[in-house]
Amino acid sequence: MPQVPGPREVFLALVNGVAEGRWSELPDLYAERTHVVHPFDPLRAAALRTRDELREHFRPTGVGPLLNRRAANIAIHETTDPEVIVAEFEYQGTVEGTGEPFALPGIFVLRVRDGLIVSSRDYFDHVTAARVRGQLDTLVAAVQANSADATAD
Repeated sequence: MPQVPGPREVFLALVNGVAEGRWSELPDLYAERTHVVHPFDPLRAAALRTRDELREHFRPTGVGPLLNRRAANIAIHETTDPEVIVAEFEYQGTVEGTGEPFALPGIFVLRVRDGLIVSSRDYFDHVTAARVRGQLDTLVAAVQANSADATAD
């Protein structure tokens, strides 16, 4: 009987899957009902609550340059709760076409139950991610639009 992967193994499958662009496999790391938030998202996107929402989240958009990346500087901290880990890491790589190097830091707080992610708080550098993808102007415009909408209410 195969052993159910623990939080460490699931996290490594997640960050390496992202780095290797295995987008269609990533939603299967999550429970059917989950709760994934990105607290540092400048646009304050809603929580992802289902595997289908994650499938859409991980769907390649074809917008922006391809990124050659790998997960690096990984530090996984176990907690007193055996389902929860705090994982520090960064994606290091280059932008295809320009060769521009980048380092994109992140911290994930994952709860894994029965080998699946049931909740995650993903603290990520969204501004650097947008810049590396050539979408910084788009992000700034969206933040300004959201700010204008909030003040109009």
